[in-house]
Amino acid sequence: MDTQTPTNTRDQLLSHAQKLIRTRGCNGFSYRDLADHVGVKTSSIHYYFPCKDDLLYEAVESYSTRALAALRAIDTTLPAQEQLDAYLHLLETQACGDGDELCLGGMLAAEVMSLPEKVRLALQGFFNAHESWLARVLREGAAQGTLKFSGSPEVTARALFSTVQGCLISSRLFHEPPRLCQAVGAMYVECDGGKAATS
Repeated sequence: MDTQTPTNTRDQLLSHAQKLIRTRGCNGFSYRDLADHVGVKTSSIHYYFPCKDDLLYEAVESYSTRALAALRAIDTTLPAQEQLDAYLHLLETQACGDGDELCLGGMLAAEVMSLPEKVRLALQGFFNAHESWLARVLREGAAQGTLKFSGSPEVTARALFSTVQGCLISSRLFHEPPRLCQAVGAMYVECDGGKAATS
């Protein structure tokens, strides 16, 4: 999700590190690159984050915290299809940043073989949280008769979130809007009595 305006050196470092990860990947920048972006010495970065693994872990944790806060802000009293619409709209407007950025979770997942275990576990937590949220909404939608899909809510949620990540990647490649609702509606979720996931 979009970063907030940082108020101290540590937050500035995390904010710029997240942007570099989302545009270049974790192996596409050095502490010197980050120091140049923030305007500090590399020794200052080492003070807050002794090694890059520490920086990556904190970047994932910070990004996940904001993402989960945005999920929790979606009104759970809304019909399931409206919750799904709100979720997809959130990702379309925030996960791509200025258009040249990917979701930090998706970017790092592509580099998982070069990540330390604690970063992989944090990243898995990010994915699991999204998939659990989606599974809940799908389950509610099925009970309400407004969302139809094949397979269990859990399996469909995993497929749906994977599709979302793929759409965000394609969006950057082709410099086009991700159109998540169209992709989700075409492949996984059929909605009755509303616009969700089919618009």
